[in-house]
Amino acid sequence: MIELKNITRIYSTGGAEVRALDGIDMTIENGEFVAVMGSSGSGKSTTMNILGCLDAPSSGSYLFEGLEVTSLSRSQKARLRRRYLGFVFQGFNLLSRTTALENVELPLVYRGLGKKERRNMAYAALDKVGLADRAMHTTTEMSGGQQQRVAIARAIVCNPFLLLADEPTGNLDSARSNEIMQLLTSLQAEHGITVVMVTHEPEMALWASRTIEFRDGKIIKEGH
Repeated sequence: MIELKNITRIYSTGGAEVRALDGIDMTIENGEFVAVMGSSGSGKSTTMNILGCLDAPSSGSYLFEGLEVTSLSRSQKARLRRRYLGFVFQGFNLLSRTTALENVELPLVYRGLGKKERRNMAYAALDKVGLADRAMHTTTEMSGGQQQRVAIARAIVCNPFLLLADEPTGNLDSARSNEIMQLLTSLQAEHGITVVMVTHEPEMALWASRTIEFRDGKIIKEGH
């Protein structure tokens, strides 16, 4: 599904160059669950931003399902994000005082779908994460684990090929973290969604089928 070839990302700050990524190569197969690890500044978040078409490499090649992403225009990248990618964040990024159903419907509004179709798809996504019975509850009436489930439902409502999860358990206790990891692995195993997760927690990385570790803009270790 994904192939990164000799990817570099250089930022200019205060007249100095910072090499966030230094010629990385990475391949991710369809249906894999990959954990990306590394300390702050290692390059893992920059890699996730490039995979999510939120940032562009300074050089190198990014192939998504055989398509050269680096040659796409900004609007083409936006369409790729909407159609093929789902995003889950540490901070949930949900609309407060808004129901779970309305939060999950939001990506479908941007796709121009009608109200009935949006509602049916949003209910189906909430059912996948075990929250169909909480659809009409606001996010302020939910626990942190439930809010993250709503965020995951929102990420999968458009049936993405790739789910990018950035520290999805970072704001949760260990019990809720394990619930979220069980959910992500079931989405990968039962629905064939490819999952790439950034985490700094080794115990969370153990849920993945493969771990990629970054240091100083390079991949230093890969393992199953």
